[in-house]
Amino acid sequence: MEAARPATADDVARLAELARQGADELTPMRGGAIWSVREARPEPLEAAYLALLDRDDTHVVVGTIDEVAIGLGVGRLEQLRDGRCLGIVDELFVEPEARSIGVGEAIVDELLVFFGRHACIGVDALALPGNRATKNFFEQHGFVARAIVMHHRLDS
Repeated sequence: MEAARPATADDVARLAELARQGADELTPMRGGAIWSVREARPEPLEAAYLALLDRDDTHVVVGTIDEVAIGLGVGRLEQLRDGRCLGIVDELFVEPEARSIGVGEAIVDELLVFFGRHACIGVDALALPGNRATKNFFEQHGFVARAIVMHHRLDS
């Protein structure tokens, strides 16, 4: 059965493994080269996830099937200049073989509960322009485009 739960220190090695799989998948996509050196979580991932578990403004989630970790999600709180709070989905990845069966939905639902507890006015999530499946996933869960980032390459 698919589910999601808060991550623990025991999950750190698996979280790092899943994040590396996600980066390997996204980096070659359109927009992925810049994403990999700007938004992707940098190594050492094990230390990074361990540190995130201790933060009050971040929620790290493990997606499971029959208690086996096959997905991850990371959400954080961002304080806006007007004092309100915005939820940010920094990471969402489910192993390809386990997609379209509810694990991603369970992870997002767990993150939305976290954002709701902190009175966020909304939630932002990034989808690369080359990743139509991610855009469609978020749209099916009530997300709409709020901004589009345009990029002009200067190197050839």
